[in-house]
Amino acid sequence: MPAGTDMAQGDGGGGNCRFVIKKIQTINLAPQRAGLRLGFVPLTDCAPLVLAYELGLFRKYGVKVLLSRELGWATIRDKVIYRELDAAHAVAGMPFAATLGLGSIRCDCLTALVLNLHGNALTLSNELWKRGVRDGASLRKEIVRSRGERMLTFGVVYPFSSHNFLLRDWLAASGINSERDVRIVVVPPPQMVANLKAGHLDGFCAGEPWNSVAVQSRAGWCVATSAELDPGHPEKVLMVRQEFAEKRAAEHLALVAALLEACKFCAAPENHDEIIATLARPEYVDVPAGLLRRGFNGEFDFGHGRIRVVPDFTVFYRNDANEPSGDKAAWVLQHLRDHSLCREPVRLDFALGRNVFRPDIFEQAFRLCRAVVGKGQGAPQPESAPGTPTAARAGHFFIPRAALAGVGGT
Repeated sequence: MPAGTDMAQGDGGGGNCRFVIKKIQTINLAPQRAGLRLGFVPLTDCAPLVLAYELGLFRKYGVKVLLSRELGWATIRDKVIYRELDAAHAVAGMPFAATLGLGSIRCDCLTALVLNLHGNALTLSNELWKRGVRDGASLRKEIVRSRGERMLTFGVVYPFSSHNFLLRDWLAASGINSERDVRIVVVPPPQMVANLKAGHLDGFCAGEPWNSVAVQSRAGWCVATSAELDPGHPEKVLMVRQEFAEKRAAEHLALVAALLEACKFCAAPENHDEIIATLARPEYVDVPAGLLRRGFNGEFDFGHGRIRVVPDFTVFYRNDANEPSGDKAAWVLQHLRDHSLCREPVRLDFALGRNVFRPDIFEQAFRLCRAVVGKGQGAPQPESAPGTPTAARAGHFFIPRAALAGVGGT
């Protein structure tokens, strides 16, 4: 059985997307307790899973959970597919990729909860800074100047993640062809900084705290955040196999409800000190609290003395952020098409969006959460009540046809 170390270059590899494969290490928490196996990658946005565990929210909803820390997204994907994990913290494109068989065997997966929006940044090496690179335009000039000497290499965490989408969009906006002018490779998030320091990477797009770690260690500097590059983009989701959601529906609902309550907890500024101290522990993210804080308070250090506040750097809860709505599904599917990451673009259709992003299950879990917590006692309060025909629900419930115009074309 695959152990999660094969990042297959199968359908949807995106052409110029090589892979850096490292040995996977897993840390199991409370192994003496049987229960649902829930995987996460050490990032700031794993906070809802960690806090739901630490605050006893899973127990509150009647489910036992075993947390499993994984190195990267290929491991998460494989362990969900091969039933080593029941559910996982996953990049938003992963349930689609697994369902389509992009980079792995086909396995019907879905999500009923968006864990957060934003939370990523683009980091470039200090060597590029020394060469005068300050933005996309100056990077293009450097690429043109050094053409024939050495092709620049950039890291992303997964071929079908927002990180790959955002990096390619940013490069294209400056006239840089991501297939011809640079090389893009896949590297697990915790290994980005080491590869940047070693000179294997000239930049990367990853979630916090790894951008802040690069800045703190003077290995790199940040050129932009995902909140600035594409406001409102979905980032991490709770991914499960479709059969798990169907055969163990009650446990799945309880899991989503507990995590929804945890998302609201993570969004409250008064809880950030507790969250940061918890994530800093060795069994979770294992990064100094000061670096983790930058992903919460929005006061972001871009490096080289440039510190500024980035509103909504990470959004855990607010403005229907947690609902896996049609507009969020459309964002993922459109990027899969735009960057030619699916060899059969005709499959990126309405039905796929409805089957993978499931607001119907989310609404059931939302009602369960309110029933357990009680109105007026800290229960999540939606900006639009379930069933209300708001833009976030009725207007974009299904993938807009305009967003997928010509989806079957060449």
